[in-house]
Amino acid sequence: MALAIGIILGCCALGAGIAMIAGIGPGIGEGNAVASACEAIGRQPESKGAVTTTMIMGCAIAETTGLYALVVAILLIFVAPNTFIPLLAKYVPVA
Repeated sequence: MALAIGIILGCCALGAGIAMIAGIGPGIGEGNAVASACEAIGRQPESKGAVTTTMIMGCAIAETTGLYALVVAILLIFVAPNTFIPLLAKYVPVA
């Protein structure tokens, strides 16, 4: 039983770590967006307002991916073990 609990906890931690890899994508995407916006503003300074507004909206939408990954990781660390361990105790007989 203790080994099964350890496996459940380890898998939940591994899943949370894998979920947080999704935070890399928004970071790269937002960096590219800001770089492109700076380049566009450098070429046409009069379009600063429109480019900045569009860039901020795009970055906000891209950031939601990272926030969803964080929520999934938190759920895997704090909620999933408390859900799976009672199920294990219910269905696995103690020898």
